Amino acid sequence: MNDKNRNLVLRVISALVLLPLVLWLLWLGGLAAILLVAVASAIVASEIFGMAGLRLGHPAAIVSMLAAASFSFFSADLEARWPLALAVCALVPLLCLGLLTLLPPEGDLQKASIQSAFAALAPTYAGLCLSAVVALRALPEPQAGAWILVALVITWGNDTGAYFAGRFFGRHKLYPKVSPAKTWEGFAGGMVASVAGCFVVRALLPSDLSALDCIVLGGVGGVLGPLGDLSESMLKRAFGVKDSGRIMPGHGGLFDRVDALLFNAPWVFGYAFAIHG
Repeated sequence: MNDKNRNLVLRVISALVLLPLVLWLLWLGGLAAILLVAVASAIVASEIFGMAGLRLGHPAAIVSMLAAASFSFFSADLEARWPLALAVCALVPLLCLGLLTLLPPEGDLQKASIQSAFAALAPTYAGLCLSAVVALRALPEPQAGAWILVALVITWGNDTGAYFAGRFFGRHKLYPKVSPAKTWEGFAGGMVASVAGCFVVRALLPSDLSALDCIVLGGVGGVLGPLGDLSESMLKRAFGVKDSGRIMPGHGGLFDRVDALLFNAPWVFGYAFAIHG
């Protein structure tokens, strides 16, 4: 078995082990979903700091990870808790900047300036964006289940469709400077899979999703997902790392798995709120 196929086997095994647990916790909702997303947000933030070279024990990193995790709690009841979320968005970046100004790593101000940008970014990028999953789960039943699955199938369907379409039909490079393996054929396959996934959710679960909703949600998600993937690839390439971490065999870090969801979950929540009230 070559390395490519071995990696595929590891990816499948990891997914089969972790996917049921993730879906079960999201199905439970409430505290289970909040803790799941809070822990995931903190891990993603830690992987961002690892790439940027910011020591996890630095006070700025600790504050930023706690802030990233806190958005899951806020998103469970946005109507009541949005002032707290706004305060975190405004104050935590300033606090991280101040801490790295006073405690520059190794006394290096240039390094401190770069790391302060990532410490300020992580709460909203890793925390606020991912907490949209909790906000979707908190929508009224029975719609909540359909909406959260839409966010997941848009992301996972796109990733799977792009992988296999690119592997078997890929010829034309999408953005080789950032991600040499991605192709336009893979992009098209991912787009089709995202839209198809929405129609599957519409057929299987009670919801007020229309055919137009499925096309719009899947179509935009088919663009945002790859953009999220490319954005993370840009960061990894900039810092010279292959994976964001090693927490998931065959996949790399958690950031490697949720980079597209960070873009898609807020999109689906925004659409559900704006179009379906």
